[in-house]
Amino acid sequence: MYLKLNGIEMNCTGQEKWRDLLPKLPDGGAGALGVSVRGRTQSLNDPVEEYAFARTLTFADEEGRRIYERSLQFVFLTAVHLLYPGERVRIRHSFGRGIYIDLPGVAVTPEIVALIKTEMRRIITADLPIEKIMLSTEEAKEYFTRTGQTDRLRILGYRRFSHFTLYRIDGLEDYFYGEMTPSTGLVNVFDLKAYDAGIILQRPDAAQPDRPARFANLPHLMHAYSEAAEWHAILNCENAADLNDMIVSRRLREFIRVNEALQERRIQQIADQFIKSGAQVLLIAGPSSSGKTTFSHRLSIALRVHGLRPVKISLDDYYLDRDSIPREPDGSIDLERIETLDLDLLCDHLPRLLQGETVDVPEFDFKSGKRAEHSHAFSVEQGQPVIIEGIHGLNDRLTATVPPEKKFKVYISPLTMLNLDDHNRIRTTDARLLRRIVRDNLFRGTPPEDTMAMWASVRRGEEKYIFPFQEKADAMFNSALTYELVIMKKYAYPQLLAITEDSPHYTMARRLVKFLNYIQTADVEDEIPVNSILREFIGGCCFYKDED
Repeated sequence: MYLKLNGIEMNCTGQEKWRDLLPKLPDGGAGALGVSVRGRTQSLNDPVEEYAFARTLTFADEEGRRIYERSLQFVFLTAVHLLYPGERVRIRHSFGRGIYIDLPGVAVTPEIVALIKTEMRRIITADLPIEKIMLSTEEAKEYFTRTGQTDRLRILGYRRFSHFTLYRIDGLEDYFYGEMTPSTGLVNVFDLKAYDAGIILQRPDAAQPDRPARFANLPHLMHAYSEAAEWHAILNCENAADLNDMIVSRRLREFIRVNEALQERRIQQIADQFIKSGAQVLLIAGPSSSGKTTFSHRLSIALRVHGLRPVKISLDDYYLDRDSIPREPDGSIDLERIETLDLDLLCDHLPRLLQGETVDVPEFDFKSGKRAEHSHAFSVEQGQPVIIEGIHGLNDRLTATVPPEKKFKVYISPLTMLNLDDHNRIRTTDARLLRRIVRDNLFRGTPPEDTMAMWASVRRGEEKYIFPFQEKADAMFNSALTYELVIMKKYAYPQLLAITEDSPHYTMARRLVKFLNYIQTADVEDEIPVNSILREFIGGCCFYKDED
C-alpha cells in the first residue's frame, strides 16, 4: 500500500492508523493534531488511505486549532462531569482568546475553577484515549433518551444521516461535530478563569502555542453578550432545535418580527445614547460582513426622528495614491492599514468642519488608484451629526484632532450565533463568512471559492485593525439575527455542496456544510423587513435599490 504524508513516500500494510506513521516523518510528526486527506479532516486514529496525499494538521492550521479547541472542551466537560455529576454545562461563545462557559447550576468561584483546572490537568497528564464510537441513528436516540440529553435528541430528529458519532473519555460519551485528538495529552496548554458568572477556558496563544493566550478583560463585550442572552430568553430560542421547531410549527414569521423589533429597539437606544453624550462625530466600526452600512443608515434614520440631520463622510475620499502607500517587508501593500488614508488631511478637515468651515474634500479614482484632480466642497452645520464608517473608526489616530467628548464610537458585529446544542457552538466567524459568500456571489459576481480564498487575509486584518479597539466603543451593536441561518442556508448550501475535493477550499466548504446540515429552511423571505441587516446580504434592501 502506497501513500504520501507531508510529501514523504511511505509503503504501508494497510493496517496502520495515521498516528502510526508519524515516527516515520523527519520531525516525528511534532505538533500533529489530525490529518488532511483530499480536503477532508481526519483523526490521527483513522485508518490510512491508499494513494492518499495527506498532510498533518498542527495548531498553525485553522482545522488543527479547531481540533485542539474541541478536544480541550471535551476534557473540560469530562472534568466537570467527574466533579459535579449531572450538572449542565453550556459552551456559549468566544471571548477574547478564550471560550465563555456557563454552569447554570453551580455558583462559580475561583475555588471551583481551581478544582476543575486540577482535574483537567489530571486527565491530560494521564493521556487518556479519546475514543470514537459510531452509532446508528436509532442507537443514538436510545442513548440520548437514556442519558436525558433532550437537546441532542431533538436536533437528531432533523439530521439527514443514518449514523451518529460519539466520543468517549474515561466513560463520558458526548457528541461533537468534528474530529478530536487521539488522546487527552495533546491538549496540555490551557488556562481557566472565573469571569462574570461563568468560566473562561483560555486557548493556546496563536503566536506561541506552548503557552496559554493572555486573558483580556472585556467588560463592554461581556455586557453585549449578556444582552444577547436576554434576547434569546425573550425569543425563547436557545439552540438549532428550538429554531427548527418553530419552522415545523409555523411560528417562524412571528419569531422574525420579534427578532427584528429587538434590533430596532437597540438602534433607538444607541441613538439616544449618542444624543445624550453631546458628541457630534459618530464613528462606526466592525469586522467584515457585520452589516455596518445598513446599520449606519438605520442609525441615521433614528437620529432624524429626533430632528437631527446627520451627514456622512466617506473615508474612500481620503485614500492615498496607491504608489505612495508604505510597503510591507515582503514588498506587498496592505490596503487595510490605517496608513492607506491621508490622516494629516482628514485630521485637518474634521475640526474645521465642526467649527462650521467649508473644506475641499478630494475624490479617489479606484480605477487608476490615484486621487482625482477635482474635489468637492463640504460643510457641516452647527451641531449636525457627522457619521464616519470604516474599519479604523475606533482607532483614535483617525480622529486625533477631534476632542474626545465630541466623539461617540459604535462597534458592530454579529457577536453571537445560535448554537447547535449546549456543547457545539457555531462560530460567528463562520456566520460572517456565510454572509460574505452570499453577498459577494449575488451582487459582485464573486464565486464562493474566491471569497474563501481571501478570507484568511480578511481575518488577519480584523485581528490587527479592529478587534484590539473594540473595548474603546461607547456602544456595541450585535447584528446577529437568530433566524438568519435559515435564510443563509438557502443561498449558500447548494454552492458549498458543489465545491469538490480537488478544490483548495473544500475543507472550509465542508465545515460550513456540516453545521448547516442541522438547520431547516423555510420560505419566509417576504417576512424580512426591507431595512433588515440581512437584506444587505440577500438583496431587497430599501437602502440599495439601485443594486437590486
